[in-house]
Amino acid sequence: MPRIAAHVGLVPPSGIRRVFEAALAMDDVVNLAVGEPHLPVAPHVVEAARAAWAAGLVDYGPNGGIAPLRAAVAAKLARDNAMAVDPAQVWVTVGATQALHQALGMVLDAGDEVLVPDPGYTVFSMAPRTLGAVPVPYPLRPEDGFRPDPDALRRLITPRTRALVVNSPSNPLGVVLPEEDLRALLTVAREADLWVVSDEVYEHFADEPHTSLGALDPDGRVLSVYSLSKSYAMTGARVGYLVAPPAFTDVLPHLQEATISCVAMPDQHAALAALTGPQDAVARAAATYRTHRELACRTLDEAGVRHHRPRGAFYLWVDVSHASGGDVDAWCLDLLRTERVAVAPGSAFGRSGEGWVRVNLAVEPEHLVRGLKALPSPA
Repeated sequence: MPRIAAHVGLVPPSGIRRVFEAALAMDDVVNLAVGEPHLPVAPHVVEAARAAWAAGLVDYGPNGGIAPLRAAVAAKLARDNAMAVDPAQVWVTVGATQALHQALGMVLDAGDEVLVPDPGYTVFSMAPRTLGAVPVPYPLRPEDGFRPDPDALRRLITPRTRALVVNSPSNPLGVVLPEEDLRALLTVAREADLWVVSDEVYEHFADEPHTSLGALDPDGRVLSVYSLSKSYAMTGARVGYLVAPPAFTDVLPHLQEATISCVAMPDQHAALAALTGPQDAVARAAATYRTHRELACRTLDEAGVRHHRPRGAFYLWVDVSHASGGDVDAWCLDLLRTERVAVAPGSAFGRSGEGWVRVNLAVEPEHLVRGLKALPSPA
């Protein structure tokens, strides 16, 4: 038999998915493991998708997305992100996951290195491996408030380093990087002549105004990744977008054609309605998740369970090292079996996540409290 490509075996499995899929096979589970908003999609977004299907809008579209949607994204970036971009720089993708893969695929050759946050979203390490590239974790430490240390980053850079991944607001930590941190990271990238991939999927869920790295970039090295999945509670519609510097405008059509051709037309029309229609559902979601955060932090404080208080996204990073015995992945599976509570093991987000779990706050309050009360208090 012919062999499977060697780099395929280096793609790590998702520890989040392992717990999630085990939970799906069980009854009466409080599922706090996956970042799935519990709030409904706004009616005008649902209607736009329905109308597109009813009108037979199911043909191929342009590689980069339909023109009205790309223009709406450019207008949104100018209004909300202080980014002036041509619609030709906007590429509609199958969620942020494809946008991340597309961005990394354009800047990494096989054997190249990319600096990724640890703890950090699983795809930051998985995607480079699918390209034959090497993710190099940069640690985010509790004693630093999980903010990156520019000098520590500099020490990790080698002649093979090509890119830096930045995530704010952070999944899984809920950290929102201030502008001074973002400028410091851009300085590191400029010194080493690195590309920067900026994941801003949770931009609408931050306690303070969100700062986009692309708005601080004077020389076209930032590729920005966004999604409608979390902001508009439409995770299954799979619509994100990549904002690329002008240098990529000529190559993106070929790459998009080679990977997805185009995003499904009804999904694009739903995205267009989401961006151009009423935004009160997004504001309501942000307020709801803040309320859930306060409830969760209060519940854990009363139990004496250590946690990092987030300032963005809709996750809570909880320390269970007093109970997990150095193998939080196995501990999470045991918690699922014994308590019918699913949480994401921190080790799924990198080596620094051992002993921690990520809790999704975007669930019904009673489920959240029930799940958190299943976490053991320190002795």
